[in-house]
Amino acid sequence: MKKKIDENQIYEQYREDIYKQVKNDPYAQSLGIDLTTFKAGFAEAKLVVQNHMVNAYGTVHGAVIYALADHAFSAACNAYGKTSLGLSTTIQFIQSAKAGDQIIARATEVKRNYRTGFYRIDIFHGQNLIATMDAVSYRKDHYFIEMNEKM
Repeated sequence: MKKKIDENQIYEQYREDIYKQVKNDPYAQSLGIDLTTFKAGFAEAKLVVQNHMVNAYGTVHGAVIYALADHAFSAACNAYGKTSLGLSTTIQFIQSAKAGDQIIARATEVKRNYRTGFYRIDIFHGQNLIATMDAVSYRKDHYFIEMNEKM
């Protein structure tokens, strides 16, 4: 019988290696997204909206909000070192933000099993909820970090 892997133990033991990997996202870096909190099943990322990130109406483009939410989602669902890919997302835009505003995305794991993970990502400007995203990840068999044989 195959021993069940304790993914929380993997997170604890390999947190720095996993963090380096999930933080190293060229697209998120190009937008100026900063991963501010990284825990097992939770991540927070922030972004200051730049002038080139607004739409024709002067409010932050939905694609920018989505990119911020997606980065937080990616960090949260990959926190256990197991390769996880976005399977589906649904985002609702509630309020807008504008250039100069700082927006923050908080991704929280709702449930995770062997193959799938379910996440809720809330995006804020200050205390105002400006968008929310529900996301599902597909969890592959592959771990993207080098682990010792005892795991």
